[in-house]
Amino acid sequence: MMIVIEKPTEERLNQLNVKDWPVWEKEESEFPWYYDEPEMCYILEGDVTVTPENGHPVNFGKGDLVSFPEGLRCTWNIKKAVRKHYKFG
Repeated sequence: MMIVIEKPTEERLNQLNVKDWPVWEKEESEFPWYYDEPEMCYILEGDVTVTPENGHPVNFGKGDLVSFPEGLRCTWNIKKAVRKHYKFG
């Protein structure tokens, strides 16, 4: 199960209608997470490391477009408060 990170162009963000997605914010913290459906998110602020169960840590932050697959079990470690647009499904 791969986490995919892109450095999107403004055109790509517009095609996805990212600005219309809801916004989620979370302070510095660490917690387990399970994706029961795929998620795509665009990071507006923050510094995050997500470690998949039995996998290698993945780092991302401001300006990254990140895709998480359905069925992924992982741990989120938010090192700098995160603010992101997100879309499930």
